[in-house]
Amino acid sequence: MKLAMIYSFLKQDLATIEKAVNETIQSDNPVLREASSQLLNAGGKRIRPVFVLLAGKFGNYQLDQMKAVAVSLELIHTASLVHDDVIDEAEMRRGEPTIKSKWDNRIAMYTGDYLFARSLENLTTINNTRAHQVLAETMVELCLGEIEQIKDKYNLEQNVRQYLRRIKRKTAILIAASCRMGAIAANVSEEEEKALYSYGYYVGMSYQIIDDILDFTASEKELGKPSGSDLIQGNITLPVLYSLEDSDLKSDLMSVFLKENKTPNDFEDVITKIKTNGSIERSFELSDRYLKKAYEALDQLPQNRAKQTLKGIAKYIGKRRA
Repeated sequence: MKLAMIYSFLKQDLATIEKAVNETIQSDNPVLREASSQLLNAGGKRIRPVFVLLAGKFGNYQLDQMKAVAVSLELIHTASLVHDDVIDEAEMRRGEPTIKSKWDNRIAMYTGDYLFARSLENLTTINNTRAHQVLAETMVELCLGEIEQIKDKYNLEQNVRQYLRRIKRKTAILIAASCRMGAIAANVSEEEEKALYSYGYYVGMSYQIIDDILDFTASEKELGKPSGSDLIQGNITLPVLYSLEDSDLKSDLMSVFLKENKTPNDFEDVITKIKTNGSIERSFELSDRYLKKAYEALDQLPQNRAKQTLKGIAKYIGKRRA
């Protein structure tokens, strides 16, 4: 089953949000307009708006309120991807040239900043200070996550705790915020809001761990970029951290990192070892532990269609292999 089938009953509301996202990013400046539209039109699951809508189903669901929150969070996510590609010097995103490769780093950074600004402007239609506070705190955490990613590139002395803190800030916090802000916009009870936030956090952690696994196990066609791209760009993810327990592999990887004019071919032997030494299986086990906590958070919520859908999404994430 495709992910979109799980929440197909939201199709009409998501179409409304998609239209609003595209309207919000329009600019009189042709470069900003084209650059902003490029990544949004390249696809994406729009999973953050889905979490906003599902959280809202536990309270007073008003589409205009849900739309404002969903659009803002999707724009923040998109802006973070643009900045990510600059940090990682990535040439491809979802099978298409990145903004930084099509234009340059400066255009990419200003485009990301523009999307952040549009996100904040869009949320002014929500008359709730807590929603604005959550959004601001989320953006701060995202920025800290970006800084940590830069600091930890090519660093073979980091540990799993550092990695988990980084992916919390880069991925999980925005999914958790999507659930929380959807709940706030719908005036969900405090207890249910906390449960939804916890669910979003744990699902987000699992989602990013599996993303990091798939960077090694999925095909280039499925990824839209070469296998092992994260490692080639110097990003040390969970399968790599587990693999670094092998001193010989750690030495081999250090040698590759120190090599001048290194190419993706230089990483082939290390990537093969990571895929076959049990690190992938261990990473899946940690992902499963986060998913178990996500299910436990859902147990605190009343039975309705949204709860079943959230369970379905968690189950899909846990089985994701591409």
